[in-house]
Amino acid sequence: MSAPAQTSSGAAAEARPLAHPGIALLVLVTCQLMVALDGNAMNIALPTIQQDLDFSPTNLAWVANAYTLTFGGLLLLGGRAGDILGRRRLFILGIVVFTLASLLGGVAQTDEWLLGARILQGLGAAFAAPGTLALIATNFAEGKARDRALGAVTAAYGLSVVLGMILGGVLTAWLGWRSVLFINVPIGAVLVVLTPRFVNESARHPGRFDLAGALTSTLGIAAVVYGFIHAASTSWTAGTTVVALVGGVVLLSAFVLIESRAEQPVLPLRLFRDRNRSGSYSNILLLSAPLVGASFLSTLFLQNVLGYGALRAGLAFLPMCAGLFIGGGVASGLLRRTGAKPLILFGTALIIIGSAWLTQLSVDSTYAAGILGPMVLLGMGPGFAFTALNQAILSGVPQSDAGAASGFLESMQWGGGALGLAVLVAVFGTASQSAAREPHPGLAPDLVQRIVLADGMATAFIAGAVLAAAGFIITVTVIRRRRAAAEPEAALPTVEPALP
Repeated sequence: MSAPAQTSSGAAAEARPLAHPGIALLVLVTCQLMVALDGNAMNIALPTIQQDLDFSPTNLAWVANAYTLTFGGLLLLGGRAGDILGRRRLFILGIVVFTLASLLGGVAQTDEWLLGARILQGLGAAFAAPGTLALIATNFAEGKARDRALGAVTAAYGLSVVLGMILGGVLTAWLGWRSVLFINVPIGAVLVVLTPRFVNESARHPGRFDLAGALTSTLGIAAVVYGFIHAASTSWTAGTTVVALVGGVVLLSAFVLIESRAEQPVLPLRLFRDRNRSGSYSNILLLSAPLVGASFLSTLFLQNVLGYGALRAGLAFLPMCAGLFIGGGVASGLLRRTGAKPLILFGTALIIIGSAWLTQLSVDSTYAAGILGPMVLLGMGPGFAFTALNQAILSGVPQSDAGAASGFLESMQWGGGALGLAVLVAVFGTASQSAAREPHPGLAPDLVQRIVLADGMATAFIAGAVLAAAGFIITVTVIRRRRAAAEPEAALPTVEPALP
């Protein structure tokens, strides 16, 4: 969905245009890449961290989970806080907290020390990440400039999934696991210096925090994300998984009830009156799932079936990176002519085809024949779809709600990744157990193990295709096609005054 520049009730940017829009976009995209990349990079370093800090196998998972739960749980609060306190102000504060927490984690001497630092990193990321999209909505005029900016953010999100594995492997192998955290320090410091110089502050919308809504949304989202994480490591029927998911649903139901009555809600329900925005939020959740799940299982296939090393496996994802950049770039150029719906449909179709292609994997598959093509499609598909979805969500959002809208978008994206990982890993585990029970007379144990893994992964990718197909159906039935009004690229948006 595209829309012309808004009046005071719509999305707006600042009165003065950006003096250096390229640098401003680089700052915002770099922040998005840094906070999203951190989780993937640290996952590669987990075995080394376990040896160095004497983590127990149970506690080791919390190096990743502490960051995921804090980040995901606080995104809505972080987005709304930016609306009230100033988005650039909170964006900078989030980067400062994230950077200091990275330094603290890099010098950690105990497992408790590192876990505390990871929680603080998640807190900083939850304040900074919603500001990325919200500041794009208020710094770039609705039209070609914003479409290009959203294409760059889309590429950064997808790139973080792949680059995290590459960077984590390289840094851990060459400089040790602490370098994965230390690298955030100079990057964060540069962002703190550049942001006030090149990114305009948004109008503040003073108000009171919806504490009840903030509490139920934070606990509810954290419980659901934890349920997905626990399901991936155990099963969907495990007691802890069921309690977490049911508890999360109850809390989120209470959150919706609270928001419907709150004077200044954390997540204004008026955002969902637009069916295009509601459908796009659903698609962000569904389409993030196969991207993250496929990246994880493809890594296992490359290393455990094809025998690739960690670095070679990471480099094997470069075609996906190329696909993301191509898809996002082409989509941002087409949005004003086609509107969002055709691009969402096309991108989703590519994700379905790429996921279905991966269901044909076997122990005899090669990288060129079995992995390369799907990776290109699973890069281009999100590049097209996410660029259009981001635009559909942010188009026409009142400036007072831009932070909340962006925070919920990030929550759907983050939750979708956790959902995809849980669903695909659960299907993989069940299918692998079934394949292991089949007889393989005369075959070497190592070959049997690779056959079982390949069969399980091929079956799991069916789930990814089904999730993407659900997104395709939502696009067809819910999202309406709206062509953008002609808009000169250099036109300045109108300005919404700050509310008293």
